[in-house]
Amino acid sequence: MAWWSFLRPSGAQQFDVANAHTVELTKRHPMVSLSKQGAAVGNLRVNLSWSMRTSDTGGWATSNGNFFRRQIDVFKPRVVQAAGPAMVNVDLDLACMYELADGSKGVVQPLGNLLGDLDAPPYIQMSGDDRFGGTSGETLYINFDKRDEFKRLLVFVYIYDGTPAFDRTHAKVEIFPTSGPRIEIPLNEREPQARSCAVVLIENRKGELVVRREVRYVYGFQAEIDRLYGWGLQWGRGYKTKV
Repeated sequence: MAWWSFLRPSGAQQFDVANAHTVELTKRHPMVSLSKQGAAVGNLRVNLSWSMRTSDTGGWATSNGNFFRRQIDVFKPRVVQAAGPAMVNVDLDLACMYELADGSKGVVQPLGNLLGDLDAPPYIQMSGDDRFGGTSGETLYINFDKRDEFKRLLVFVYIYDGTPAFDRTHAKVEIFPTSGPRIEIPLNEREPQARSCAVVLIENRKGELVVRREVRYVYGFQAEIDRLYGWGLQWGRGYKTKV
């Protein structure tokens, strides 16, 4: 029996299929049930990746001439724009606010070296801090063998340093369950001043673990996301060590 035969008909199983192994959560189809596809066990992996690129005013120059002029231009060497104001230099951080079944709350994030623990509360652990948008990005691990300990988890991304430019970093969050398709959430909407984005909310709904796309951009940092979702944590300004 195909895996999608388990995913019907409630709203928690609506999604767009990018290919046989990928599900993209969208505004139209924002939710998927991990429990109903047998993926609410083992270590769930949540990955953030991005690439820095030139701004809208940088990059390759384009020709506005006629058709034949454009064909000639194909054979001309292109001029690379100099690094400077046109370059987008961003340090994105992946993080997760958690609320456990016993009422305890907190956050796992690179800032403050709050990297969590996979085998003890909060059963969430971060791999480390990627400041340059490498191919591996940043990764959170969530121990779903302790799924009954979770009430809700909010995965979010914030720009620690650099230009607010979610729409120009090719950022995306991918969720890798232990079974079933990979879940993908692109962060490419045009919110030029946003510094943070609440990406997905994972909720325990009477034993069923449901992933819901949020992609809500805010202009502040963790405290503003906290207020938006009523987490009730106390926040202070934090800094990273220089590299």
